[in-house]
Amino acid sequence: MSPTPEQDELSQLKDAIESFSSLPDYIDHYCSEQSEKNAYANMGGVLSYADLQRYSINFAAYLQNETDLIPGDRIAIQLPNLLQYPVVVMGALRAGLVVVNTNPLYTTEETIEQYNGAGVTAVIILANSAHMLEDVLPATDVHTVIVTQMADLHPLPRRLLINCMARYIRKIVPRYKLSGSISFRYALKRGSRLTLKKRPFSPEATALIQYTVGTMGTPKAAQLSHRNLIANALQVRSRLTEICRENEEIAIAPLPLYHIYSFTLNLLVLPAFGAQIVLITNPRDTSGFVNELARWKFTFFSGLNTLFVSLCQSTQFQQLDLSSLKVTISGGMALTRSVSEQWETITGCEITQGYGLTEASPVISVSVPGDQPFGSVGCPLPLTEVKVLGEQLDELCSGETGELYVRGPQVMSGYWGDDTSVDDEDGWLATGDIARVCDDGSIRIVDRKDDIINISGFPIYPNELENVISSHPAISECAAVGLPDEVSGEIIKLYVVTHDKRLSVKEVREYCRERLTSYKVPRLVEFRTHLPKSNVGKVIRRALLEEEISKAQKLRRHL
Repeated sequence: MSPTPEQDELSQLKDAIESFSSLPDYIDHYCSEQSEKNAYANMGGVLSYADLQRYSINFAAYLQNETDLIPGDRIAIQLPNLLQYPVVVMGALRAGLVVVNTNPLYTTEETIEQYNGAGVTAVIILANSAHMLEDVLPATDVHTVIVTQMADLHPLPRRLLINCMARYIRKIVPRYKLSGSISFRYALKRGSRLTLKKRPFSPEATALIQYTVGTMGTPKAAQLSHRNLIANALQVRSRLTEICRENEEIAIAPLPLYHIYSFTLNLLVLPAFGAQIVLITNPRDTSGFVNELARWKFTFFSGLNTLFVSLCQSTQFQQLDLSSLKVTISGGMALTRSVSEQWETITGCEITQGYGLTEASPVISVSVPGDQPFGSVGCPLPLTEVKVLGEQLDELCSGETGELYVRGPQVMSGYWGDDTSVDDEDGWLATGDIARVCDDGSIRIVDRKDDIINISGFPIYPNELENVISSHPAISECAAVGLPDEVSGEIIKLYVVTHDKRLSVKEVREYCRERLTSYKVPRLVEFRTHLPKSNVGKVIRRALLEEEISKAQKLRRHL
């Protein structure tokens, strides 16, 4: 019996994954195929794929020959979105090092904790943050420090202009004294005179240690192998082939590359299409961000709900010519219907939703534009299996709601420094997300298991409430949490960000009563100027809950 077309496609995908022994192999493949094409742009500077390959080889040669780092050592990359980011990631991987993506906005304490947790011995950091390392280094095992300035990969005289502006005019580079540190420019120059010795890689070797809140509710370091990341890149690519064209796409990358969603998409997936990727260093500067967008006829945009909110509220953005935009992908947090509709009205482009988690490199599913209704995150990627289990770990039928489990080549081997198994004997990983799988195989994420509010035995899903309430024309953002209550177990408290100072608590609750069952109407409503967010803009409900618990404890102490 001859294989079906679908079986042929899966077989070809498996062969493609197996054809690359490591991420350097994969990187060299796409760099060689489109060497003269522009790869990355940032602040007026551009790197071609040939530049990317050459600089990353030079950086790897320096690491291999001029430092005492050996394959398997961990290097922290603590940078915002700059041209240096893809170069140092690819260079470190070529040298056999394990990349530890680190938020450049971390405090000294947070940096020390992550460095020590991952066993970091080398770091590359932006000069703007280098002063912090004066307190970090004595408390860690880091012995190799490479410092880069913002425009180190820009041509003269632009490089000098930007770097001098940052240091002397804007004064955003505090003085620092790091004995033994070297400059990124020196590492590249020195590496260009050295030879990179190619060493064999195991596809199962760890390539990336990526920190995540994880499925356990506390920060964990997911170990992602070369094979995990290659598999996920090719899985996502196979889903996008119908809408992305080789060597034609111009993609906007506003989410930080140290986040796994942006990392996989912008360093591994889009380059395989020969896309030109515009790195946005500071998307929080909405005016500057929109000015940069105006320079490009971009075709691809990746973001998340809070970023879409910020742009849709900008009159500058509303006036842009966005006729070239054909793909917008949302991930990282739940997308609300009101934001989805606003974006499509302004841009003419429907938002495509995806779903994943760091432990899966990260993508599990992506919807196809125009193919799935709002709320669907699409069907699982090729070679990816999902199932939904009930409270008794019984497998549920199509349409029933329970915890989502996933299995596939993109699922991690485990957490760094933790021997506890994260999957069962058959390789299934519990995601911690409540979901249902529809008859057509598509997935609908209901909410995080830990965020469900329980009122007198009835489960309330914050995502559902926030989706309904955020449709109020005066509400920019909202978040719902469950607070302890002696009578009903929990009560709902709603936090609201509004641009209309006249909006009252009574109006918000009336709006909810008209659209929600009575027990889903928030008992408490509090107006805020902003909500606590993660480094990529995801609203952190846990922070709101911890704040309420802290206030309650202080109140009890004063009684």
